Amino acid sequence: MITLAEAKVGMADKVDQNVVDEFRRSSLLLDNLVFDNAISPGTGGSTLAYGYVQLKTPSTASVRTINSEYTPGEAKREEKTSKAIIMGGKFQIDRVLIGTSGAVDELAFQAQEKIKATSNEFHNLVINGNSASTGSGVLNTFDGLDKILTGTETEITSAVDVSTSAKMDTGYNALLDEVDAFLTKLADKPSMLLMNEDLLTKMRSAARRAGYFKAERDEFGRTVEYYNDIPMIDVGKYYNGTTTQNIIKTEEGKTDLYAVKIGLDAFHGISPTGSKVIQSFMPDLNAPGAVKDGEVELVAGVVLKNSTKAGVLRGIQVKEA
Repeated sequence: MITLAEAKVGMADKVDQNVVDEFRRSSLLLDNLVFDNAISPGTGGSTLAYGYVQLKTPSTASVRTINSEYTPGEAKREEKTSKAIIMGGKFQIDRVLIGTSGAVDELAFQAQEKIKATSNEFHNLVINGNSASTGSGVLNTFDGLDKILTGTETEITSAVDVSTSAKMDTGYNALLDEVDAFLTKLADKPSMLLMNEDLLTKMRSAARRAGYFKAERDEFGRTVEYYNDIPMIDVGKYYNGTTTQNIIKTEEGKTDLYAVKIGLDAFHGISPTGSKVIQSFMPDLNAPGAVKDGEVELVAGVVLKNSTKAGVLRGIQVKEA
């Protein structure tokens, strides 16, 4: 098991350490996620597969009377596989721009922007990934929470409408009651709530009205907002090369709330053996060549070991249709 903070400690190169810190700074999810760094590529290095057993239904216990038998009830498990995905990108800068960039370090700027884009792509796959070659979501990747939680006991449909200020004034308690009822369906208190900015605005407003809102600054100076001591995270947007889109969509005024418990027996990341979850390749400015290449790379995926330790509350009405 490894976290990005722990991966950084094992790196001797200061540039690599700074790149890891930029990934942590750009994503509260990546910063808090634990990775099972157990993937060992197969013959020829052709696969990044990760096999695991998912607990689908817990075991039950009951009472019995004298001379009677217990009603059998077994925990149900399912063998599954996932895979880590290689994501990142390359940027190119003319050496003249690097040498004359002044107050804005062009090399650092391009690296930071590539790291942000990679973090956003990881967020997108965590929600919308799909290991299949057909269907919805981001195909041929790993299964994200939208697919993993479909049809589970922790997939709940919302009946709350807080789409306007007036409806928020009268319905914020109903929203929080519904969220609390949803969270009780999970086996453990979640480590974080994942949502888009539309829902975060509503949750912040409702939690503040009810006295369950808190905000703190973390070690990177980011403001982390909490509902009932659970971090609320806007998973943000991603740029698909043409448009910028919400990772968790708001369609017909409705959006979804995801809750996850982080842990090796719950929701966690997967990565290759060692500490190379993240790698960077910065140019040698003293080498020949007018155009310098830089790359950053994240090799990771996610799995849910226990289907009762994550859930989704679907269809919360946050905008008028």
